[in-house]
Amino acid sequence: MTYNRLFDCLDYQLANNPLETMLAGKENGVWVKYSTEQVKSIVNKLSAGLISIGASAHDMSAEKRDKIAVISKNRPEWLMLDLAVQQIGAVLVPVYPTMSPSELEFIFNDAQVKWVFVNDIIGYEKVQNIKPNVPSILDVFSFEKLEGVKFWKDILNDDSANLKAVKLASDKIRTEDLMTIIYTSGTTGTPKGVMLSHYNIRSDVESSKPCFPPILKGFKALSFLPLNHIFERMITYLYLFNFTGIYYAESIETISDNLKEVKPNVFATVPRLLEKVYEKIIAKGNELSFVKKKIFFWAHHLATKFEINQTQSWWYNFQMRIADKLIFSKWREALGNEVVAIVTGGAACQLRLVRIFTAAKIPVLEGYGLTETSPAIGVNSFVMENRKFGSVGRPLKDVEVKIAEDGEILCKGPIIMMGYYKRPDLTANEIADGWFHTGDIGRIDQEGFLFITDRKKELFKTSGGKYVAPLAIENKLKESPFIEQVMIIGADRKFVSALIVPSFVNLKEWCDKKGIPFTSHDGIVVHPKVIKKYNYIVKQFNTYFSHVEQIKEFALLTKEWTIDSGELTPKLSLKRRVVLEKYTREIDSIYKASEFQITEE
Repeated sequence: MTYNRLFDCLDYQLANNPLETMLAGKENGVWVKYSTEQVKSIVNKLSAGLISIGASAHDMSAEKRDKIAVISKNRPEWLMLDLAVQQIGAVLVPVYPTMSPSELEFIFNDAQVKWVFVNDIIGYEKVQNIKPNVPSILDVFSFEKLEGVKFWKDILNDDSANLKAVKLASDKIRTEDLMTIIYTSGTTGTPKGVMLSHYNIRSDVESSKPCFPPILKGFKALSFLPLNHIFERMITYLYLFNFTGIYYAESIETISDNLKEVKPNVFATVPRLLEKVYEKIIAKGNELSFVKKKIFFWAHHLATKFEINQTQSWWYNFQMRIADKLIFSKWREALGNEVVAIVTGGAACQLRLVRIFTAAKIPVLEGYGLTETSPAIGVNSFVMENRKFGSVGRPLKDVEVKIAEDGEILCKGPIIMMGYYKRPDLTANEIADGWFHTGDIGRIDQEGFLFITDRKKELFKTSGGKYVAPLAIENKLKESPFIEQVMIIGADRKFVSALIVPSFVNLKEWCDKKGIPFTSHDGIVVHPKVIKKYNYIVKQFNTYFSHVEQIKEFALLTKEWTIDSGELTPKLSLKRRVVLEKYTREIDSIYKASEFQITEE
């Protein structure tokens, strides 16, 4: 039997290795676990229930298939709905819970969504507010029990006729058929509906498998990146076809506790969250007593020198064994002590973090891709010989990659989307002769490893006509423990500048040592000694860049950029246009000010 459709993961597990815990989520403080058999039963009943309320595929064309939306945090019910919708030929349209009402309204009308599943009262009220403007919506169901709202379990149906209809519907579904429409929130413009087939994602799953660590009995994953995004969704199916049980974190805030409870072997993350983990580790190190603190940062310094696929001196290896026993073992304990690998994607990860975590025997496997590519194009392998620091790995099996004359990364293969929903014009702009234009700039080295250098759309030209790639500069600056976030500016300007969000935790500690009163963020960012400190930091990092890339001026901001405040996308990418609009006054003051002289501390 072949298992070419994503919902076939259930039969695949049942035939080869049924799991006692296929999915698990916390309810009222207790982990509720579902076996493969239980998930299969619930999914079939949910499919039958969807058929009973009229959901179906009138034919297999994209526009004639019923659309069902989900607005929810990660939980077992999310995946059960995904599988149930798939096997009746309907199409799941996942949206971020944080999406604005106007974006939600556009997506629901564009996809002609008929049914919506929400997590709780917040999602329900959001849908109710836009429902008058979305005539296609027939009903709304909630995963949480809410008064006056239809509960998702109430539509579970074990009627033999409907269960038979589920089987008839699923038998007609081919691997080439549309599986989902994912609207990219993007950093600008109207959301675009990316159409992905079972074949697209299933191909990516199979091509990514060799990059993963060997799966042992009882392997567990912790899931906390939004399932609305293709990265976590694809890796979910990689887990399921690899017999890995999935535990859903309660929230981003509870990840630390959930790691210790679940003791996962693997999890996926984005660089921003990995940076937060690292910052907590460093903060813990700073809290240690004098001697222990010295040992902590001695070990940390050793980790910054770590290399893979290179022979290092016996003395270095001897010191690393001591550092591992005294320090790095504690880091692993904080992650549950069972982590074999962390997979990161969605944005460029600081090379320093990949190096340090890998030195601590917590391999970070950085990958690269887009929603339109299902998403993985390349991934650094768990096998060390197929990993290289700074790269995003070699292109996956069956994926061709080439670099265009202008440096843009082009790719082709089974992972490339079916197209943008109802937008053949946009599809034609992005795919030419089978080659998808990623919009990213990169290079391939002699060993075939792919390196991302910047976003094509984010490259800018100064008024002097010189091109600047901001991403590399930003990632380098974020290596400073005093810089939380940064955005490089300079398009059509005389010089490059930066908006910097300080790491206020580390800045406060420094201020305490220097006897500088830290009363408020507003007060501290204009303190002369703090400005002098950041002048020095910027000067140190400028040595890594060419003259045209060097930061001549900067502004220190008082608030961190977040999804809620609008500067970050749901996958924590920077909305550059929003930042530019929001901080017009600060940017104008930078370029009106005279060029400053950087002095050392």
